[in-house]
Amino acid sequence: MSISSVKTFFAEHAPDIAVIELPQSTATVALAAEGHGVEPAQIAKTLALRVADEVILIVTRGDARLDNKKYKARFSTKARMLGFDEVEEETGHPVGGVCPFGLAKPHKVYCDVSLKAYDEVVPAAGAPHAAVRINPERMALLSSAEWIDVSEVWSASAFE
Repeated sequence: MSISSVKTFFAEHAPDIAVIELPQSTATVALAAEGHGVEPAQIAKTLALRVADEVILIVTRGDARLDNKKYKARFSTKARMLGFDEVEEETGHPVGGVCPFGLAKPHKVYCDVSLKAYDEVVPAAGAPHAAVRINPERMALLSSAEWIDVSEVWSASAFE
């Protein structure tokens, strides 16, 4: 799975989008922003969470974190991140490369409205050194995501 499944996904669903592979790791928001020459907020990070017995993915901007009150109001439970070892099993992607494309198993995907502040965002692409550049609306469309509001935006200085 991982990067090859993401490349296959884009070849089938959006052949105009190329997977960008860098020689260095982009596994953190700060590394990804530096590697792709964008501000941290433009990195679209994908969080893998468990809601009851279901795994969901939430894509939010890089300088945001989940707002516990908003999350609980939306999902009627506290946010529970998947364990490190569960992430790759559920998504097919290693930590640092998780994205809503080319998933190992079908999971419900949500995009946080914070992403709409940008015309282009940079989510990972199945590996800690791979990403794509994509419009947030198109990302949501391709991943069959539902738009939600569950984050609070940090200042960009939190990543410097």
